[in-house]
Amino acid sequence: MTGSRFAAACTVSLIAGLSLATAPRAIAPAAAQTKAANRAKLSQPAPINPRQTGNNTFQFALQNGMQVLVIPDHRAPVATQMLWFKVGAVDDPPGISGLAHFFEHMMFRGTKTVPGDEFSQTIAKNGGETNAFTDHDYTAFYEQIAKDRLPLAMRLEADRLANLDLSDSHVGPERDVVLEERRMRVENEPQSLMGEQMRAALHLSHPYGRPVIGWSEEVRRIDRVSAQDFYDHHYAPNNAILVVAGDVTPDDVRKMAQDAYGKVAARELAPRAEFTEPPRMAETRMAITRADARVPLFNRIYRVPSYAQGTPGQAEGLETYAQLLGGDQTSILYRVLVEQKKLATDAGANYDGYARDAGEFSVYAVPRAGVSLEALEKAVDQVLSVTALALPRDNDLARAKTQLIASVTYRRDSQYALASAYGQALAIGLTVDDVNEWPARIRAVGAEAVRKAAQALSKKEAVSAYLIPGGAK
Repeated sequence: MTGSRFAAACTVSLIAGLSLATAPRAIAPAAAQTKAANRAKLSQPAPINPRQTGNNTFQFALQNGMQVLVIPDHRAPVATQMLWFKVGAVDDPPGISGLAHFFEHMMFRGTKTVPGDEFSQTIAKNGGETNAFTDHDYTAFYEQIAKDRLPLAMRLEADRLANLDLSDSHVGPERDVVLEERRMRVENEPQSLMGEQMRAALHLSHPYGRPVIGWSEEVRRIDRVSAQDFYDHHYAPNNAILVVAGDVTPDDVRKMAQDAYGKVAARELAPRAEFTEPPRMAETRMAITRADARVPLFNRIYRVPSYAQGTPGQAEGLETYAQLLGGDQTSILYRVLVEQKKLATDAGANYDGYARDAGEFSVYAVPRAGVSLEALEKAVDQVLSVTALALPRDNDLARAKTQLIASVTYRRDSQYALASAYGQALAIGLTVDDVNEWPARIRAVGAEAVRKAAQALSKKEAVSAYLIPGGAK
C-alpha cells in the first residue's frame, strides 16, 4: 500500500492537518533555516525513561537508538502499535525506484523462525490485524491487537527487523506482485497515471517526482543483492520510531519494547540525501487522452511550503485556504462552479503539507456535459483570482477552521488515526508539540493569512493537466 503522493490527483487527505508540501530551497532561504532547525530538534536524543511531552503523551528511547512514543488510551483493552522507519521512496537508489515500497511487501515474506505469511496469520489468530504503507519520506507497519497480546506483536516485529528472509525465492515472486499492483492501481487508472506524470514534471530533480510504487522498468531491476543492501542500511532500530496508543502505561511499554526491540542491534545507516531543486521557470502543461478515462478532468498541482519548511503560520494559512476553497460541498469552488455557474459536477482543493521537502497544493474540477476543459479552467482561475484579491467572508473562514479542528477532534476517537498523526509528524522531523498545538495554530489563522496563501500560488510553480476520454476535446 503506497502513501498519499501515490493517490489520484484529486484525492482529498483523510486526516486534516496531516499532508505534504514545501517551497524550492534555492529561492527560499528562510524555509531552509526552518528545515534545519526542525531536523536539529529531531536529532536530540530522547530520554531513556518515559518523559511526558504534553497532551498525555510520553517519549523515551532504547539503548539501540529506537525512539518510542506512548499515547495512553484506556477506553478499551486494546492497543495499536506502529513502527515508522525513516526511509521512503526518496531513499530509493538511482535507477531502482520503488525499492522502499517493495520492502514494505518483503517485510511480510517471513523469517526463518516465522516463515511465509505466518506473521499475518499469527496476528489474525490472536484477534488482531496488521498492514503497512509507504510514502516518499517514511514506511510504516502497524498492528491493532488486544493489549495482552501486544508483547507478541512486538516480538514478531523485532524478529523481522533483524532476521528477514531475502532469498531469491522470495525476492523474485514479490517483485512480480509489485508489478501487478502497479498495473492494477496505476496503469489501469487514468487519474493515477496523470497524477504520476504531473508530479514527475512538478518536482524536477527531486525524488518526489518518482512514484512511490516505482517505474515498471526500474522495479524489474530489484534483486536479492539490492534488497539485502537496502535492508542492512535502512531497517534498523536506530532508524525507527515506535508509536504505541492504547490501554497501556509508559512503563509497561518501556519494558515490553526493551524485551523485544532492545535485543536488536543498531546498524550503520545510509545517510539521507539533502536535495536543492532548481527554480521552476514557467508553468508546465499537459493533456492526456485515454480511451479508458471515464470522465474528463482538470487538475493543477502547485509546489508550496510544507509544515517542515514553511515559516511560522505559512502552512496553516495554506491548510485553511484549501479547506475554504475546496474542502467540501460548502467550499467556494463547489458553490461557484457546481451550484451557481453549473459548469462542473465536482470541484475541490487540497493541501498536502506534511513532508520533509517539497509538497503540493492542488485544485481540480470535473466539467458538466458540454463544458470544455478550457472553459472550466478559466472559471477555476477566476475563482482563484478573486480569493487572492478579496479577504474571505467571516462565516466562510470560521466554517473552514471549525471543520479542520473538528477533524482532529474526531481523530482522537481512533487509536490508529491518533498514532498515525504523531508518527507521521515525527517521521518528517516535526515534534509532539507540533501535533498538539496544531488546532490552536489553525484557530489563529486570520483572513489576511488566507489571502496571502492564495496570493502565493503561482502558475510558475505548477503543473496543469487535462485528462481527456477517448479522442474528445
